[in-house]
Amino acid sequence: MLGMKPAPSAAPSRSGGTVLVQPYFFFSYARRDFEAEDAFVDQFFNDLRDVLCRIVEPAVRADELAYRDTEQLRLGDEWAAQLARMLGRSRTMVALYSPAYFDSLYCGKEWTAFRGRIRRHHEDTGELVPALIPVLWEPVEPGRLADEVTKIQWAQPDMGDAYARLGLRALLRTGPQSEAYRQVVKVVAERIRDAALRRLGELPEFDLGAVRGYFPVAPAVQPAPTAGMVRLFIAAGKASDAAAEGGFHAGGWYGARPWHWAPYHPPTQPSLAVRAQQVITAAGHTTTLEEIDAGLGEKLDQAREDNQVSVLLVDPWMAGSDRYRSALRGYDDQNHPVTGVMLPSGSGDPAAGPERDALWHGVRGVFRRNWLRRSDPEHLFRVQVNRDNFDSDLTIMVTVAQNKLMDDNFDWGDDDGGAAFGFGPDGTNGPVMPGLAIPAGPPGPRRSTPARPEPRPGPGELPGPRPSRDDAAPLRGDQDDDH
Repeated sequence: MLGMKPAPSAAPSRSGGTVLVQPYFFFSYARRDFEAEDAFVDQFFNDLRDVLCRIVEPAVRADELAYRDTEQLRLGDEWAAQLARMLGRSRTMVALYSPAYFDSLYCGKEWTAFRGRIRRHHEDTGELVPALIPVLWEPVEPGRLADEVTKIQWAQPDMGDAYARLGLRALLRTGPQSEAYRQVVKVVAERIRDAALRRLGELPEFDLGAVRGYFPVAPAVQPAPTAGMVRLFIAAGKASDAAAEGGFHAGGWYGARPWHWAPYHPPTQPSLAVRAQQVITAAGHTTTLEEIDAGLGEKLDQAREDNQVSVLLVDPWMAGSDRYRSALRGYDDQNHPVTGVMLPSGSGDPAAGPERDALWHGVRGVFRRNWLRRSDPEHLFRVQVNRDNFDSDLTIMVTVAQNKLMDDNFDWGDDDGGAAFGFGPDGTNGPVMPGLAIPAGPPGPRRSTPARPEPRPGPGELPGPRPSRDDAAPLRGDQDDDH
């Protein structure tokens, strides 16, 4: 290799076999493709290794250039541990894209682990190494691809139109010695060589089985099969604030306590909190309700220890108030993976324009970290939730939180926004892959100042026109693969 010679010797593995120190590429493929078209998969692997051998140093042996499980695994080897070690050491990874590949659990784990390794190297050094090299083996429908997969370019013009439309397997089937096939192999080999020169940082040993892969893409979320406790916490205005403010607030209709808040028109019972409890109990869970206070973080931690999930119902007009701002910012600064947050958009809120922008800018100032996750597929932070979507959004949120609570797998990225193992947006590795083949209510009440992003003297607690004779918080919702 130009300017850098790979280690010429092998090192013993823990299980008694031998592993290459730093192969030029890790060959990631679906076993189903190998079993169906074993001769073609073998030919591409061997041809790629041969071409790579010719364009690096002549002294490098062919069997030192690549890692493939069918060649390197020995009798008695712990295959998952061996794969993990080589994913952490190989200089690049060649991923053989096909429908079978994206249906494979362990292909998803391999892809995610190596993608996370690239991201970690980028964060540590500032260098983005294009070491994950896709090869289109067989066309894949775009709907089967995770968003993260589509960020990495899989074709370039000099690979030819037939490859982009039909995939490499079709080129092999029609002409295994054709110029079109040889050109694709040459381009892939050159990409391996160039990326290997940049020496991607190695990954410490990890449990491959614990990696939560980007694919196979999960089906639509279904309700959790077992009942659980859902703790509701609410931050909202009260009607008693109206006298101090001399008017009404655009956030909705309020009562004597925060849990009487009703953001949607018409302001009929039940309140939003009672409605949330009805949705949760209809899904087979039990629930409690209390107001958000300074002890929120400790209560969320305790709920998680007690195998309970939590949901915060937050009035966006009150998020930045003196009463709730500190507690909500504390939540935003901490890690609470089984807690969801919902901020409804009230029927009386201002329409699009400066006042509405100021409202949600204030919310963003309170939830500075979680705001970035408002469109995440995990569905645990939702803003501007309207009347029509509230029930379904809450059901999905509780289900996702319950499933995360029951998931015993190691979490590869919740603590740092997805930096460790491929979780979270990146968007720097190329364009999307081509060809893988409030309803209007009546005029709202007068408006008050929206939440502010920074602490400063505020107008106090927000008022509302609907007092209630019930001063007690309702406590329970039943009250009204193959690799």
